[in-house]
Amino acid sequence: MRILIIFFTASLLLISCTDTPSQQSPDTEEWVELFNGENFDGWNLKIAGYELNDNFANTFRVENGLLKVRYDEYERFNNEFGHIFYERPFSYYRLQVEYRFVGEQAEGGPGWAFRNNGIMFHSQPAQTMNLDQDFPTSIEFQLLGGDGENERPNGSICTPGTRVVVNNELRTEHCIGSDGPTNHGDDWVTAELVAYGDSLIQHVINGEIVMEYTSPQLENGNLLSGGYIALQAESHPTDFRSVRILNLSGCMDPNALNYKNYYVNDNPEACLYGN
Repeated sequence: MRILIIFFTASLLLISCTDTPSQQSPDTEEWVELFNGENFDGWNLKIAGYELNDNFANTFRVENGLLKVRYDEYERFNNEFGHIFYERPFSYYRLQVEYRFVGEQAEGGPGWAFRNNGIMFHSQPAQTMNLDQDFPTSIEFQLLGGDGENERPNGSICTPGTRVVVNNELRTEHCIGSDGPTNHGDDWVTAELVAYGDSLIQHVINGEIVMEYTSPQLENGNLLSGGYIALQAESHPTDFRSVRILNLSGCMDPNALNYKNYYVNDNPEACLYGN
């Protein structure tokens, strides 16, 4: 299947999350909540087999302040893999997602998708996906829930149309297992993604680093320095109550009004100065 990839300019990827000078100290982290708890403003939906923003069978919904993935209006799941994309790309950042698995898997869902979801990042935009494309070209921070008995490490990596370097070795298999914990039950779990452009990537589960790798790239070897962020719908009901980001790219001049000492990538064009 031919997948359209768009290349991002440095200025777009490195744009600051805020356009006004910070009123807080340089070491105060300015997290931004991407999900407003009320609607899908700022997000685009893409479900395999359906046009952009056609929310087939009310798969994605907002209820009681939660972003929910549900299948109660399906007759049977038939590979309608879905993704909800935030509207703008990022490159250097920390992303925290609070989620939980609930209820039973949709009838017809594949066995591997039981209590399975994911954070897709460094992704192509939703607008460039083909109509029947199952997954965007991206890197996946896999979210897995246990079955109550067996070990099922959380925080692994999958690579639809991509590959990564782990311990200085280029890995080409589709999924690479993590050393993460097994999270049984329906408790809330915090997954944190740390992304430093096309260099270091870390997966963190409840504060523990479970996967670390470098050089995210397309199958042709072109490095991926950033892209879009998406949450999955793979046939198991899932709740998300927070999706927040800390931009790590911005003005690194201590004399600027919007300087932050936690930035790791300098964007001089973002600097703002007083009169």
